[in-house]
Amino acid sequence: MAENEDGQERTESATPKRLEEARRKGQIPRSRDLSAAAVLMTGGVGLSSMGLQIGGDLHGMMQRSLLLTRDEALDSSYLLPALSRAAAEGLTACAPVLGLIMLAALLAPLVLGGWSFSSEALMPQFNRLNPLEGFKRMISMRSLIELGKAMAKFGIVAFIAVLVLRRQTPALLALGSEPVNLAIAHAMQLAGDGLISVSSGLLLIAGIDVPYQLWQYAKQLKMTREEVRQEMKESEGSPEVKGRIRQLQQAAARQRMMQDVKKADVIVTNPTHFAVALRYDDKRMRAPIVVAKGADLIAARIREIATEHSVPIFEAPPLARVLFRNVDIGGEVPAALYVAVAQILSYIFQLRAAKQGAAPMPARPVVNVEESAP
Repeated sequence: MAENEDGQERTESATPKRLEEARRKGQIPRSRDLSAAAVLMTGGVGLSSMGLQIGGDLHGMMQRSLLLTRDEALDSSYLLPALSRAAAEGLTACAPVLGLIMLAALLAPLVLGGWSFSSEALMPQFNRLNPLEGFKRMISMRSLIELGKAMAKFGIVAFIAVLVLRRQTPALLALGSEPVNLAIAHAMQLAGDGLISVSSGLLLIAGIDVPYQLWQYAKQLKMTREEVRQEMKESEGSPEVKGRIRQLQQAAARQRMMQDVKKADVIVTNPTHFAVALRYDDKRMRAPIVVAKGADLIAARIREIATEHSVPIFEAPPLARVLFRNVDIGGEVPAALYVAVAQILSYIFQLRAAKQGAAPMPARPVVNVEESAP
């Protein structure tokens, strides 16, 4: 198992945050063999399929370049532009194949790791100038593995190249007896076929190298359990901070709730353990709602605020307990409690009218509520 500097084993897979940080630093899985195989295969296919056209264009360019008069050959002011034109014609003739090769070089990284540009990866790393560290890297297990891979790749590519040369020897020797234009086109097709054969061997190597690079990348980014816990703590917050945030949120919610007590129509109490503030507006509400509730100290504070702002307090212990346990703040009173709550609100409204001299003093209702009611 890989270990970190503290000696802890890296047994945990990299987290998404760790993977993102590695990508930002330019650490992504890469397979040079896959890119090399893609470039060679694309170049081989391009030469094999477009060799006749390219050969004809190059032959024409060569003919035009060699048709020089004696005066032109001795004129230094003519030769440089002529060379530039010939180079431009040659580049234009080869442009389709070069374009395909460039496209393959750009798209091959998308298969493994995708494109990545990191400014951190461009920064100089002076620790790599340390000869001792360089020597350690040279004799490390990874260096030995890379050496073995290089030798295996050389052996496979050399073996395929020898087979291709043996098979194409008669065709290569026959090029000397062909017309120049056909010989150039035929040579390009032979070169394309050879590249395709060699790149097939590289594809076989890439099929082994890609899984190895993915495994090596995952191994390098493995984390210890302590690192995972620390990352979770940093991303989600420590328990102390989260607890403090919850306290502040609860305090803010309690403060808002206490502000709504002033707007309540009645406070239903236990009378000491529970207090529930109710409000009803027949023009905007389907049913009365609970604007505040609390037990013990909070219930006492609700009663204090209600007294300070002349909000009526009605003692109905069973109803107070049922409302406290079954209705959330901002929730409507359930239908099973409509009658009991309507009796209290009707009494409060009649009492308010009686104090203004608009109605006789009402009789206090007897509210009957079963504790099991929702």
